[in-house]
Amino acid sequence: MRYAILALFCLLSSQALADPKNLEPLPDVPPPPVVSGETEPEVTITKKGDEQVEEYRINGQLYMMKVTPAHGKPYYLVDMKGDGKFVRQAPFDSAVRPPMWVIHRF
Repeated sequence: MRYAILALFCLLSSQALADPKNLEPLPDVPPPPVVSGETEPEVTITKKGDEQVEEYRINGQLYMMKVTPAHGKPYYLVDMKGDGKFVRQAPFDSAVRPPMWVIHRF
């Protein structure tokens, strides 16, 4: 019984590997679409005391700010939805905030 199933499987797989006769060449790849407008962001750097703020804009719309304070690590303010409300993000931040509760204190 096992040999019959194995022979049937080999027969079916050999038919799948046979050369089909109705092959047609693939069409040429179309050229990439032309992007109108700027693709590079426009960066404006301003200094306020010891703090440096870099504003990133595309087509005149502010979408991200990098704030480098005098003391501490730089952080980013990002407009996620494009509605003008900025959310703070630290570099290499996974944005996962698990809930943390105090279960027991010693």
